[in-house]
Amino acid sequence: MLDGFSSLGEGIRLVLLPGLRRYVIVPVIIILLLYAGMITLLGSLFSGWLEHWMNAVPSWLQWLDFLLLPLFVLALIVPALYTFTVMVNLLASPFYGFLVAAVERHLGEPSADDSRTLWRQALDGLIRELHKLRYLLPRMLVLLVLGFVPGINVVAPFLWLAFSAWGLAIEYLDYTMDAHGVSFTRMRELLYAKRFHTFSFGGAVSVLIWIPVLNLFVMPGAVAAGVILWRDHYRSLNKTLPGKAIEQQR
Repeated sequence: MLDGFSSLGEGIRLVLLPGLRRYVIVPVIIILLLYAGMITLLGSLFSGWLEHWMNAVPSWLQWLDFLLLPLFVLALIVPALYTFTVMVNLLASPFYGFLVAAVERHLGEPSADDSRTLWRQALDGLIRELHKLRYLLPRMLVLLVLGFVPGINVVAPFLWLAFSAWGLAIEYLDYTMDAHGVSFTRMRELLYAKRFHTFSFGGAVSVLIWIPVLNLFVMPGAVAAGVILWRDHYRSLNKTLPGKAIEQQR
């Protein structure tokens, strides 16, 4: 399980190296702009949402305000932060494909044989990101609805934390797997088969993404960490794990 945490640390170290830094400049600018927008939006809406949720607590549970208040704060912030991350990845996905190739070259790993033009690679990366959104968005909506159901909304923050770890692992491990022709369905099979590594990695991203300044490099660092985890765990598993998914699909 520690590989998930250590791989993320190694990924962040890699993207700060002189030879790889240029691949994260545009993603970092995108992160900064969206981060400023998210803070502004949350600042204007947060107090109103929190007041609405606290007023929805039944009178017989008022004595639990000291416990419910931090849970409701988490229930607001975690979805907002996860949505922010999804938006960043959607816009930065064309650049992350190039980062994967650069990290593989740096590590001396075999890169995918890809003769596509840069524009075609960027377009394919964006299409793959839309596939991820098609999988993640319905589940996000279910969690959002559950957050407004009295009683269930108390456990909503914990459901969001688990979903965030799974979803972020999908987000960042997929870039390398897509580059090596692993279908989105097959990728989810591999992640579930190595779920302890998957959730530890996604959980580490979920934690570090809260830290100002560091979070600017966590996202590209997680892309680089995906290369490491693919090399150490998922590549060999892809050759041996039986499954219904077609392994090679574009």
